[in-house]
Amino acid sequence: MSTDFTFKLLMLGDASVGKTSLTHRYITGVFIDSPRLTIGVDFFSKKVRLPNGKKVKLQIWDFGGEGRFRFLLPTYSKGSNAALFLYDITSEKSLESIGAWLEIVRKNAGNIPIFLVGSKSDLEPYRKVSAEYAQEVADRNSCICHIELSSKTGENVEESFKLITELLIEESNRLFKEFLEMQESKEP
Repeated sequence: MSTDFTFKLLMLGDASVGKTSLTHRYITGVFIDSPRLTIGVDFFSKKVRLPNGKKVKLQIWDFGGEGRFRFLLPTYSKGSNAALFLYDITSEKSLESIGAWLEIVRKNAGNIPIFLVGSKSDLEPYRKVSAEYAQEVADRNSCICHIELSSKTGENVEESFKLITELLIEESNRLFKEFLEMQESKEP
């Protein structure tokens, strides 16, 4: 299937917040309870057809959350269209490093949309990070939105990627329209 759009997405966050589980759930529809530790970066791809018939390819770059792999982030951030910063709703510590991650991404990918994603919403009884506090963190770090999901149950997984895809298509169309207007203004 040829595609109308291709978007590069970064999957960011500390170790064990659920980046690989989310990516695998989205790509395959299956939950992996104990995925292997991501060494460096893993690459995934999914093609989707939108209700309007447009075909989109999402390239998902899943970064290992351990600090020793952070040196890879500047290089792989280049050319990215959006990023998802995941934190675990049962761990306050998993939000502490957001500033360091986003500084690297913005320095190397520009002002791309960043989504703050609370993972493991199925563990609500063990919640340590309120949705209100996470929204404050999202606002403080200029994230485009905050959403919570569960890779285990599938809650909000498809919806999250649909939201990201729609936003990226809108932005792409806006930029293309600006380009055409600029070209028309140059004509004699």
